[in-house]
Parts: sequence; C-alpha cells; structure tokens
Amino acid sequence: MTTYRMPAEWALHAATWIAWPHNPEDWPGKFQPIPWVYAEIVRHLSRVEAVHVLVNDEAAERRATGILKRSGANLALVHFHQWPTDRVWLRDSGPIFVKDSAGKIAVMNWKFNAWAKYDNWRRDDQIPHHVARLYSVPEIKPEVPAATAGSKGKPHRLVLEGGSIDANGAGVLLTTEECLLSEVQQRNPGLGNTEETRAQLEEAFHNHLGIDQTLWLNRGCAGDDTHGHVDDIARFVAEDTILAAIEPNTDDENHLPLAENIDRLHSFRRAFTGKPFKVIELPMPAPVIFEGQRLPASYANFYIANGLVLVPTFNDANDRRALNIIAECFPTREIIGIHAVDLVWGLGTLHCLSQQEPA
Repeated sequence: MTTYRMPAEWALHAATWIAWPHNPEDWPGKFQPIPWVYAEIVRHLSRVEAVHVLVNDEAAERRATGILKRSGANLALVHFHQWPTDRVWLRDSGPIFVKDSAGKIAVMNWKFNAWAKYDNWRRDDQIPHHVARLYSVPEIKPEVPAATAGSKGKPHRLVLEGGSIDANGAGVLLTTEECLLSEVQQRNPGLGNTEETRAQLEEAFHNHLGIDQTLWLNRGCAGDDTHGHVDDIARFVAEDTILAAIEPNTDDENHLPLAENIDRLHSFRRAFTGKPFKVIELPMPAPVIFEGQRLPASYANFYIANGLVLVPTFNDANDRRALNIIAECFPTREIIGIHAVDLVWGLGTLHCLSQQEPA
C-alpha cells in the first residue's frame, strides 16, 4: 500500500487553486466588490506561483479575465477551468494534495457535503475528481470499513473539509472537537460514539495524510458557519510552532473558548521528543458585525504562498499587530494585508477560499 503525507502549507507550491465568485447569495446585498477582492488576491499570487481558477462557463471566464487584466494580475500564470461550482470555498471542497515517498502527487478526495448544513454541494463535491483527472494522478477516496460504520455492509466514505485541519508536514495535525466530533452539523453520522469517531478519524489521518499525532482543540470562533474550523483559531507556522488566536476581552464570546484552546496547546507534547510546542498568541480583531450578525473575522485565516503570506485585515487597530506577529513567523516572506471586511460577509476569508498544490 502506497503511503502518502500532506506537506505543510509553507512547502514550495506548484500553484494555488481558487474558484471565481459567482453566487450573490453567498454575499447577500454585498456581492459587487467581491470579484475585485479576488482580483487583488490573484494579482499577488500570480507574482509568485501559478493560479488555477474555476469558473462556471465561458462568459464567467471572460468577465474574470477582464477584471484580472484591469487589476494587473499576471495572466500568463492564471489558468481557467470551466468546472461549475456551487460555492467558492476551495479549502473545503477542493482536493487535498498529498505526496508519496518518491515525491509524486496524489489527490485525496474526501466527501464534501457543504458542512452538513446546505443542500447544494454536489458540484463542489466533484472538484477533486476533476483535478485528479486533469493531472492523471491517483485519486483516493478515504472510507471506513462497513464493519465499523454501521451501514449495512456498505463502506462509509469520510467527510472532511480542508479548513477543519492544519498539518505541520511532519506528522502532526490540528483540528477541533466542535467540528469533527459534535452532533451539530455532524459530518460523519454512523461512525459510532464520540470516542469511536475520534479513533476512526485519527486512523484515517494516519493512513491518508501521514499523521502520527492529532492535536484536538475544543471550539472554534464566534460566527463560524462551519461549526468549529481550526483555520480561524490556530495554525502551524513551523513544525514545532503554533500561532493561536486569543481574545483578552472577558466580555467577548471568543474569550473563554480561545483561552481553553491556548491551555490545551501549552499542554500538548510532541510525540517522539516529549517537548512542548512553541505557542505564539495572535490577537483577534474587534467584532465584525453586519446586519446584526457576528462574522468569523480572524487573522488566523491567512494563506501561505511562495515568498509571501496573505493576511485578512479588518480596518482594525489590531491589523498592524497581527501583520507584525505573522511577519516574525515568516521572516523570509512578504506579508501582505488583504482588506476582508466585505469578504468575511461570505463567512470565510483568504485561507477558506484557497487550496495549495505542492510542487
């Protein structure tokens, strides 16, 4: 059996994959600026790596090309694919690229079901298959054997979103109990009780992503539509270093969950050395509220590309602090703030919309 591992996001990329925004219902009443935010993202990415852009049809490709051209993107490194999508959050619906021991790429095609929340997900669920076919690389669909899935003899195909995990490229993975073990927006009903589900997921991470140690945090941040994605609260920035969001304001609903996560992070030890992880605290912006709804605004939703890091900013006093902290974690990369006050109304920002393809 071929063994695969998931490289760290800071490892060299061949490309970034995104999907061009097309569904006004994802940003109700605020869709107009969103393609221009995407154009700014592509402008920066196309300076340092190829960018694969999914569009629904030829007309959408023409519109996107016009916007990117006006924005100064390097169109020579932008590659369009007319594969219709339901939504644009490719971190979750896109392929998770892995490598074998020889360095060859494969596509992990976990099932996507729109965070166990929305009905329209079937086009998004096809994206990893399209990519595997485009590249003619192995496509693996992780399953749990029927005997342990309670599914009348039929294997259970595992649901997993890229935003629910973060890997250090050296066998350690971060995730949250709220997302993967809760009965709310339950991704994999039928796997058994909480501890059985935990064990089966850890085994799947080991078998398909090369993970030896899974670090379970408790809850995600306020306003998170996904019910606990880890990429809004804690991220690896080196094999032994984790950047974690904090909220010192005791009146803020993020205060207690984030404080508990910090406590857990400090208690974890590396599996083979017994050494603690280095934990660096990252501030949260002041609450971003639109139409009375708290949005999942977080600096932790940054995206690491070749030679640069894109960081969401929120016209907030903590923007500069967050950019400086992230700059200290990546001294050889350019740190670029991307205005995300409009973008986060779609309930995600930079990491949510992107998926890296390792070189």
